[in-house]
Amino acid sequence: MSASPTRVFIARLAGIAVFDPVGDQVGRVRDVVVALRLAPRPPRVLGLVVEVQPRRPVFLPITRVTVIESDAIIFDGRLNIRRFQQRESETLVIAEMLDRTVRFCDTGEPVSVVDVAMEPTRTRDWLLSKVAVRRRTKRGLRRRGESLVVDWDAVEGFSAVEHGQGAAGLIAAFERMKAADLAGVIHDMPEKRRAEVADALGDERLADVLEELPQDDQVEILETLQVERAADVLEAMDPDDAADLLGELPDEQRERLLTLMEPQEAAPVRRLLSYEDYSAGGLMTTDPVIVAPDATVAEALAQIRNPDLNPALAAQVYVCRPPTATPTGRYLGTVHFQRLLREPPRTLVSAVVDAELDPLRPGMTLEEVAMLLAAYNLVAGAVVDENGHLLGSVTIDDVLDHLLPEDWRESVMDAGAADPPSDPEEEALRGRT
Repeated sequence: MSASPTRVFIARLAGIAVFDPVGDQVGRVRDVVVALRLAPRPPRVLGLVVEVQPRRPVFLPITRVTVIESDAIIFDGRLNIRRFQQRESETLVIAEMLDRTVRFCDTGEPVSVVDVAMEPTRTRDWLLSKVAVRRRTKRGLRRRGESLVVDWDAVEGFSAVEHGQGAAGLIAAFERMKAADLAGVIHDMPEKRRAEVADALGDERLADVLEELPQDDQVEILETLQVERAADVLEAMDPDDAADLLGELPDEQRERLLTLMEPQEAAPVRRLLSYEDYSAGGLMTTDPVIVAPDATVAEALAQIRNPDLNPALAAQVYVCRPPTATPTGRYLGTVHFQRLLREPPRTLVSAVVDAELDPLRPGMTLEEVAMLLAAYNLVAGAVVDENGHLLGSVTIDDVLDHLLPEDWRESVMDAGAADPPSDPEEEALRGRT
């Protein structure tokens, strides 16, 4: 490991790409696994948790890592794809150590862990050597206190169970991670740590993560939040995802949350809850891209350029008479984004609208919706009521979500039926103390 630095701060490894010797990327770093030992002996680094597709965490022994750089990790090419399962004797540095409250051994002063560094030894072992900490202020950690780096044996408290551990450092480490990937990390956390991370995430970020989690995880996390916060997070979710989640809750709890939501945010969710689960009405989102007939092509393109817009929703624009919020005025037709790209910017959308395509009806079954989208090669379809008002849009990702088995998200995150045999070298390394 001659090309590696002599000291590596572990939080900076989160999300770093992992490459084999020929330069092919095999995954990204999720965490670092260590074995705590009796003081004052520093913990031994056992290996890395690397996420490979499809969202499977695997264990990469530290002995197989050949290069650690600021933007890449290279290993010798040997990787067992058996799903990583944390053992009782093991600790995850990013998930469990960051934000922990520890104390200086000499003064007993409490400090918060910001990062942890590892260094190689002459015997090619890697040990945790340094701890980056932040001092508390008189008002706790609401304002930043002094930060400093100390030796591992200068602090104590890593082995104690801490209640109310923060998660700001962990969230910062995974800041660049996509919501779907962060959902995989949270899914694998113990219940206590999962609640702490959810509490520390912003409403928008938590809403994005919840949409990617299995429903059991969604319900569990939502129930750990203060009820007012839970309502705020539901407001930040797409209405169809919020309706799906609320549909899993008891009637009384669902109604309380809907009452706490802003009326304009709760209204579309209530409408969605009134439809059958596997109908076009139950599948649709109430926030598609809608423009009036006097809008220009340039104005329509500006709306679908929104980076936060679901790609399937951005594929087409619905032209409706005012009001343009669902349920809209009379639905006039659809303009596909490829057509918009071919037209002069000043052209009115009413001149290029496709009025021949039959819209979906809210009572259509899942199978009928799937067949219509397949027949016309569509990634989304307008849902229109009997009076010609646009109610929303069904996207292909929601159709697939409901066509797949109910536990498909758990299957992706927990896949392990085809695991290969255990790796003798890995077992020997992880069995050491």
